[in-house]
Amino acid sequence: MSRLVAVSNRVADPRDKAAAGGLAVGVLRALEKVGGVWFGWDGELTTGDPGEPKVQRRRGVTYATIPLDKDLFESYYNGFCNTTLWPLFHYRLGLSEYYRTQFDGYIGVSELFAAKLLPLLKDDDLVWVHDFHLIPLGERLRAAGATHPLGFFLHTPFPPYDVLRALPVSDRLLRDLCSYDVVGFQTQRDLNAFCDAVTQPGVGAVVRPDGSLDFEGRTVYAMVFPIGIDVAACAKRAGARESSRSIANIRTSLAGRRLMIGVDRLDYSKGLSRRFEAYQALLEHHPEFRREVVFMQVAAPTRSGVQAYTELRHELERRAGHINGKFAEVDWVPLRYLNRAIDRGALMSIFRLARVGLVTPFRDGMNLVAKEYVAAQDPDDPGVLVLSTMAGAAEELREAVLVNPVDVDAIVEGIQRALTMSREERRVRHAAMLEVLRENDIDAWRDRFVAALRAAADLPEPGRIRRPSLSDPARQPHAT
Repeated sequence: MSRLVAVSNRVADPRDKAAAGGLAVGVLRALEKVGGVWFGWDGELTTGDPGEPKVQRRRGVTYATIPLDKDLFESYYNGFCNTTLWPLFHYRLGLSEYYRTQFDGYIGVSELFAAKLLPLLKDDDLVWVHDFHLIPLGERLRAAGATHPLGFFLHTPFPPYDVLRALPVSDRLLRDLCSYDVVGFQTQRDLNAFCDAVTQPGVGAVVRPDGSLDFEGRTVYAMVFPIGIDVAACAKRAGARESSRSIANIRTSLAGRRLMIGVDRLDYSKGLSRRFEAYQALLEHHPEFRREVVFMQVAAPTRSGVQAYTELRHELERRAGHINGKFAEVDWVPLRYLNRAIDRGALMSIFRLARVGLVTPFRDGMNLVAKEYVAAQDPDDPGVLVLSTMAGAAEELREAVLVNPVDVDAIVEGIQRALTMSREERRVRHAAMLEVLRENDIDAWRDRFVAALRAAADLPEPGRIRRPSLSDPARQPHAT
């Protein structure tokens, strides 16, 4: 049977028990269930050629990793990926900068990955490339002679063409995306934006009657595959540590107060400053919640080499200090701000303890924290998810309390509603969201993408379609 070969910028170390991002969690779970290879950067920096990939095997997954030249990494990762593409894909044109030398480094990493990956591939492998860091990889693999089925999945949002075209090399990247057999997105909105972009004159793709794309005689299937989570594992982890000493200590420290929690990477797309502002407004205008609520915000550090993130960290530290300085009492600290990651098992139990999950990004491809919070709840007495309408998860979790993340008053109203919601309403909302999570879990995400990739490449699989089906909403190509 064909191996699944996943490729991403960074390969997660499975021994690291700290909370990981959605991409790492999703890829690792996908590979652990079916086996396969995970190829990418090992997190180490070197000088010059990285040599042959280091190959090791754990729990049925083969990890093939290489270090990156430190100068190449600087232009590729801290440069083009995080000061150009990341803000652009999150609709933040004012923060996006472009330098040709950084773009050269970005292309250089895909060329390096192609050269190091190709010798590891077997004839019947399925190659699944992940996220914006490696958009050019498919074209580089094809140029090197790879004939394997190639799939690409974008974990971030995909911006409208009027935003994307501000990037001088946007058409080049769009053509690179059309080198894949299947291109996957989190939401229909992202898919629509992509299909509008690639059908512009500078790229020239054409939408066929069946919804597939014709690009220079090749067929490209652009489809929606909302990434999910391992629902049962989240619930199991939440229950396993519920009676642990650490959770008991948290419960004791709350002294009967209700816990509200936010868990994010330290990133300007997550709306953390506005979230702190909303919490301050809640305490100012609704004094009945003082001494009754504790807000815990976990913000794991990320992209330490980018100035915008250093500035954000300093801003959040100032805001946290101001809120606690203004409202804290001898026996109550209103805001617990943790600038570090937390062990995933412990995090699920904290989710279960929290009465409110606060997830208010300005823009997010999906946001798996929202889904994990729901999955971790006690179905008989669940907490309430307050969710940004700008997160991809909002398209599935419609029974959450949905708020506009730029509207401080709306966030305050959402928190107030969550804190005062009846148990009966909480149970009804939670049951509906849990049903959606089970239908679109992490295994369904992987299986749907792999089935579409096999079908697009005319590889028969027992019980599977030979062409991507139009009947499954999570797998529909772009419709005109």
